[in-house]
Amino acid sequence: MYNPLEKARKDPDSMKARVLVAARKLFGEYGYHGTTTRMIAKEVGIDISTLYYHWGEKKDLFESVVTDVIDDYRAMIKELEGKTKGKPLYDRYDVAIDHVCDFLITHPEVPNLMLFQMFSKTKQEFDNDLRSPVTLNEVAGAMGFSMGDKESSDRVKAGMLAVWFSVFSFIAGEKHIRPIFDIKHSQYAELVKNTMKRILIPTFDRKTREKESREKES
Repeated sequence: MYNPLEKARKDPDSMKARVLVAARKLFGEYGYHGTTTRMIAKEVGIDISTLYYHWGEKKDLFESVVTDVIDDYRAMIKELEGKTKGKPLYDRYDVAIDHVCDFLITHPEVPNLMLFQMFSKTKQEFDNDLRSPVTLNEVAGAMGFSMGDKESSDRVKAGMLAVWFSVFSFIAGEKHIRPIFDIKHSQYAELVKNTMKRILIPTFDRKTREKESREKES
């Protein structure tokens, strides 16, 4: 028997799917505590009883949203691994930045939800988690770098974290940041990607080249 999330995925035009889309958007904008079921129902154009009928309690809907986001995220990582496999180091980083940024820009609720879960204080416990360590390791792994590698210096890891949170901040805060540059959304997206490449590639390209050079010499 299918659960509500599986039913929503099987029928994108269904009421369950419409509620899921609205919930992703609103939880991404306001977080768990800032979003009410009334807000979600109003966004969809239904009453509260209909929302509860399709999804149950707010916590149940939120956990389905997080599961949906995690699954989308991991599908993106799988695509990234296919795109970077066998490519030279520099190209892997270049492709990874484009791919990850494109995904996050298309799904702005993802970085928003991750930031909310990482930094907001909550007494509510959830089965699923969007905090950074696991998700960051997956991106780094697809790029050919491991955050858990004991040989990697704290400086390099901190550089990766700085880039990661910079991407999140640029994308989550676009409506506040983009007016500073007075540019269109598409131009802003390219600016973010190019900025990340300028910061990330020199840091990790040099570190990995040094490691590969040592391995050849040994």
